Amino acid sequence: MLYRPEQFEPLTDEPWAEARVRDAIRAIVADVCDAYDPRGLWPAHEWDGWQAALPLKNLYVGAAGVVWALDELEQRGHAESGLDLPVAAERALELWRAEPDFMAGETLPEPPEAALLTGETGPLLVAWRLTGAAAHADDLLRLVGMNVGNEAEDLMWGAPGTLVAAAAVRDRSGEERWAEAARTTADALAARRDADGLWVQRLWGTTFRGLGPAHGLVGNVRALLHVGDARNDGLRRETAATLARRADVEDGLANWSHEAKLQWCTGAPGIVAAAWDYLDEELLLAGAELVWRAGAHRDEKGHGICHGTSGNGFALLKAFARTGDERWLERARRFAVHALAQAERLAATAGRRRYSLWTGDLGTALFAAACLDTDARYPILDVL
Repeated sequence: MLYRPEQFEPLTDEPWAEARVRDAIRAIVADVCDAYDPRGLWPAHEWDGWQAALPLKNLYVGAAGVVWALDELEQRGHAESGLDLPVAAERALELWRAEPDFMAGETLPEPPEAALLTGETGPLLVAWRLTGAAAHADDLLRLVGMNVGNEAEDLMWGAPGTLVAAAAVRDRSGEERWAEAARTTADALAARRDADGLWVQRLWGTTFRGLGPAHGLVGNVRALLHVGDARNDGLRRETAATLARRADVEDGLANWSHEAKLQWCTGAPGIVAAAWDYLDEELLLAGAELVWRAGAHRDEKGHGICHGTSGNGFALLKAFARTGDERWLERARRFAVHALAQAERLAATAGRRRYSLWTGDLGTALFAAACLDTDARYPILDVL
C-alpha cells in the first residue's frame, strides 16, 4: 500500500477563479492582522503550542513565520498587511530570548538555540531581513557557526537549516563573510554524508536515516545546492540514484515512505518538491500522480504546507515547473482552491484561523499565491 486512502478526501469541484483566490489571500492577511497583539503576538493553535511557552515565536509555527509570510506576500504584491512588521519581528525575537518556545520534555539536539525553524535563528533572521540591523547579522553569524556540527543533520534543527539561512543572508547582503559561512557549513555537512549517500539523523533520542525534506536526504541536498560547488553535479546524480533505489512503485505510482505517509514532510510530496530538478522524470511524475489521485488531506492533517493539502499541492506545482505541462498547473490550482476552502471551514469551526507558516493559513495563502504567480518555490527551503 503506497498511502492510506482513508486519510484523504475528494477535491472540491469549485473551479479556479483568479479573482476569488486573490480575495481569499487578502482575507487571510486581513484576519491575521486583526488578530495581532503588539505585546502578545498571535494566539496559538492547540497542536502548535502543545507544552510550549506561549506566545509562540519560532519560524515553524510561531510569530517569526507569520511575519515572514506577511512580508513575503506583501513583497510579491498579494496583500498589504498594514502592520509594522519590523516591530513585530523585533518583538518575536525579544520574547524568544526571554522564553524560548521549545516543547517541554523534548530531547533537543545541541545547540537547540541555533535551529532555523525552532530556535533563535528563525526569529533573528526575520528581524534582520526587516531591519537590516548589524547586531542581528553578527548574532546570526555566531549561531550559524555554532550549528555547523549539530548532530540533527536536518532542516529543522541542524546545519542544513542554518546553511539555508547563511545563503539567504549572503544573497541579500553580498558580504563575503556569509559566503564563507555558507561554504564552511556546506563542506562540513557534505563530509558527514555516508557512503550510501544518506545522513544519519539524531533526533528525539533516536537515530534514523530519512529521505524527506524536513528530516532527511532531499532537504540536506537542497540546502547544499545553495552553495555552488563542483560536487553538486555528482550530488544530484547520486541522490537521484538513491531515490530510484528507495522508491516504492506500483502501477505507475510512486512513494518514499515506509509508513505509507503522503505529505510534504514525509513521502512523495516532499521528495518531488525538493528533488524536482534532478529526480528521474518518470519517477517524479509517478510521485506527483500519486499525490493527485489521493486528493486532499482530511481535516486531521489540514490544509498547511508541512503535512497538509497545500504542501502536497506544491509537488504538483513542481511537476509543472519541471515539465511545462499545463495539466500540472491546473491540478495544483485545484489543490489551492480546496486548501483555501478548507482553511475557511476549519477557521469557522474553531472560531479563529491558525496563525502559523507551516501548519496554518498563511502557508496556504503562500501556496495559492504561488499558483497565481506560477512560482513553484517552496517557502524557506527555496526562498528565504
